[in-house]
Amino acid sequence: MLLTSQASPCQPVHSKLFAGLDMWIKRDDLLHPQVSGNKFRKLKYPLLALPDKAAHLVSMGGIWSNHIHALAHAAHTLGLRSTALIRGAEGMHSAMLDDVSALGMGVRFVDREAYRQLRADELAWRNHCSIDHGVWLPEGGSAPLALRGVAELIAELPFVPDQLVVACGTGATMAGLLAGLQGQARVTGIAAISKGDYLREEIRRLLQAAGYPDYRNYELLTDFHHGGYGKVSAELVDFCCQFQLETGIPLEPVYTGKMLFALRQLWHDGYLAKNVRVVAVHTGGLQGARGFTQMQR
Repeated sequence: MLLTSQASPCQPVHSKLFAGLDMWIKRDDLLHPQVSGNKFRKLKYPLLALPDKAAHLVSMGGIWSNHIHALAHAAHTLGLRSTALIRGAEGMHSAMLDDVSALGMGVRFVDREAYRQLRADELAWRNHCSIDHGVWLPEGGSAPLALRGVAELIAELPFVPDQLVVACGTGATMAGLLAGLQGQARVTGIAAISKGDYLREEIRRLLQAAGYPDYRNYELLTDFHHGGYGKVSAELVDFCCQFQLETGIPLEPVYTGKMLFALRQLWHDGYLAKNVRVVAVHTGGLQGARGFTQMQR
């Protein structure tokens, strides 16, 4: 099995930061013993659908990419070759890159212009690789088949909440949760990137490509990015530290930290009904925490 057969836990949150809120957190940071986060959910069905057992997996990401980290573990587990196209200059270093190299993943650096080309044209990777049996996986693992794995999270919940809250980077996790809910509940997505309004169209596109209805039982909030992707504020860092001290739940400031920061503000501003039951999805992705620690040093 690519994924552990056990569901990640869903536990109540007891924190002064969310006083009075009936809040639970779905701990996908505990989904896998080595790989924190929901990336294995996204990879599950794309990898099961591989037509060739000799496939060489190719994808893209940054030097702290949770997706690349998960893909390296998955490829190693399945005995597949893999290559990562990393945004940056030759010689750049991170603990994440050390991990994937140790697992046998090839690493090739591409400059910013080439990276933009990869985002715009999925076939552009062939210009950077000479690889037989190459199979491309999109940035963040955001393929239509990824939604099926994310949708399975809903069946693991102990109840259907009134409100589900999740961080958004590419829109695939949000789309997968909508697919799993099948129109039930409300979903609030917190964009972790600046200028994230385009994610609405991306969510619609992914749902359509994966064969799901165009679910609209969600709202996307785009003002909680703290300066943009990978950017943090002192207030956000203080919040993450306090939440961890009160709950013992690890956070990173790139995705889940921003989502919970937004949820606290929404609760205290009266955005949520007083009797609402909320599940916040901890998408894991603790590579961002490692990167932030390295930057602090």
